[in-house]
Amino acid sequence: MKIVGIIPARGGSKGIPRKNIKLLAGKPLVAYSIEAAIKSKYIERVIVSTEDKEIAEISKKYGAEIIERPCELAQDETKTAPVIAQVADELKKTGYVPDIIVLLQPTSPLRDEKIIDAALEQLIQSDKDSIFAGHKAGRTMPLWKQKPDGSLEALYDYHLRPRRQESHLMEPMVCENGAFYAVRYDAFLETKDFLGNNVGFFEMDWQVDVDTLKDFQDVEKILLERDCKK
Repeated sequence: MKIVGIIPARGGSKGIPRKNIKLLAGKPLVAYSIEAAIKSKYIERVIVSTEDKEIAEISKKYGAEIIERPCELAQDETKTAPVIAQVADELKKTGYVPDIIVLLQPTSPLRDEKIIDAALEQLIQSDKDSIFAGHKAGRTMPLWKQKPDGSLEALYDYHLRPRRQESHLMEPMVCENGAFYAVRYDAFLETKDFLGNNVGFFEMDWQVDVDTLKDFQDVEKILLERDCKK
């Protein structure tokens, strides 16, 4: 089975400048995802998609292949799905068509090869066309979304609001954590997205999505403590 891991790592980052190559416990942030993918027993090719020459050079140093990303796909508003599609198109031009595409966002450095392999095994052994990693938030009370203008939008039919005593009837909530996504190639072609129409859920512990300097500090502490225990 052909499985490719794709790591999107653009050079622009507003929250933390040069975030994807900022050192974290002695290694660039993107290196953690590259190394985890290379150690996976299922992923046979590891591709970093970037428009940035420095990120490309660092990624190659850690063992990844590079597919250059067009500048129009490296903007602040660019979504991830078109980036994955561009990589898949470039691979197809070389005659390589994977069975499964794995999306590994570099902001999840605590996700290792064991998680990748367990999630892929779950997908391969199932009838699902895609899978994401996340955690269960438990049963929750009804939710509302506050819009920028301050008005509220109900995310449920509040005219059928359950009584507090009936809260046990509410379904558990499942939250994506961004650490892992995988989609069968046919489903990707159909939906043009890294999740298909028959989605599976791989349950894992809560993960820190590195997006702020405090996230960097928190994750670095975890990584250094993990290294001390080895």
